[in-house]
Amino acid sequence: MSRTLKPCPVREVCGGCQLQHLTYRKQLEFKLEKARREVGSFGSVDEIIGMDDPYFYRNKVQISFGYDYKGRVLAGNYVTSTHTIVPVKQCQLADKKANDIFNTIISLQKSFRLSVFDEHAMQGFLRHVLVRTSSDGEEVMVVIVAGSPIFPKKNGFINALLDKHPYITTIVLNVNNRRTSMILGDRSMVLYGKGYIEDELLGYTFRISPSSFYQVNHVQTEKLYRLVSEFAQLKKEDVVMDAYCGTGTIGITLADQCKEVLGVEINKEAVRDAGKNARINGISNISFYCDDAGKYMVRMALQKQKVNVVIMDPPRAGSDEKFLSSLIRLNPDRIVYVSCNPVTQKRDLKYLTARGYKVKKIKAVDMFPFTEHVECVALLKRIEQEVK
Repeated sequence: MSRTLKPCPVREVCGGCQLQHLTYRKQLEFKLEKARREVGSFGSVDEIIGMDDPYFYRNKVQISFGYDYKGRVLAGNYVTSTHTIVPVKQCQLADKKANDIFNTIISLQKSFRLSVFDEHAMQGFLRHVLVRTSSDGEEVMVVIVAGSPIFPKKNGFINALLDKHPYITTIVLNVNNRRTSMILGDRSMVLYGKGYIEDELLGYTFRISPSSFYQVNHVQTEKLYRLVSEFAQLKKEDVVMDAYCGTGTIGITLADQCKEVLGVEINKEAVRDAGKNARINGISNISFYCDDAGKYMVRMALQKQKVNVVIMDPPRAGSDEKFLSSLIRLNPDRIVYVSCNPVTQKRDLKYLTARGYKVKKIKAVDMFPFTEHVECVALLKRIEQEVK
């Protein structure tokens, strides 16, 4: 590992870096053991894919504004599972440009006397700031999340921010005046630039808007997707289903290896972004459908449509029995299960292996250094019935 920084001064109260007390090598050992403990009964977990430099890796970061008990303005990170704000000057996980932008906006809030949103009174202006950066640092988006669409001294604020950080390529005002734990609201207005950034991943270009889902660790995402491709063992005649496809990143990176990709996602905005990403990359053998993946698979099975490989990348809660039973009915040759939670992956693998599938390979990937999270990728193959 290339370097070790001084421990974060707020690590004890922030809660964002649960493993900062460990060296990075020890973190990887901890996560590999966690993966083995949960899914090792299905097959050997011999490797965890880590980072050469595990710092400043997050390309999407936000800070929140609020008040302390004395009515003083605070800006920083929420303590895990609370709305208590811990001031942070330099997060060791966040992109360095994002850290600099946050510190400037904190200073500008004071000099421009912008009111801060009060979650109890449900009034005020500045609520959160979200920064997204491209992997090459050439494109930077700043999203100012406010409790009102009326931006006092807007032009002066934007000019001051751009003067300090001329590399910012777009600024968006997002309005969120609801009592919610969600960062973004439903309404956005472009204040500067084109309203989105673009990033390159494994040679493909992806458009990222304020609300787009996109993996936050670019280096590890490329390693993860290469692993998915390795496990999928695609052939030119294969039809692939990308369940929980989001904005289409996995399916798009696999499309040139197979006959056809079907992406299924229940979020309408994600499906729209996925279609745009396919067009940007000139990919014609991929289609995206806004639907429940389980219901979609049942219809395919009833119509006797053949899918060779299913890629599934569910949320932390894993898949439900309805989805898994639909997957069994579809009966693909291979399943590549990408999980951000080996506990729920263990439950789902138990279901699948009891119904005609066998786990052939499992590997772990560290997507979030300094946190307790570990990603596991499992390859399952259908057990062929013995000829009687």
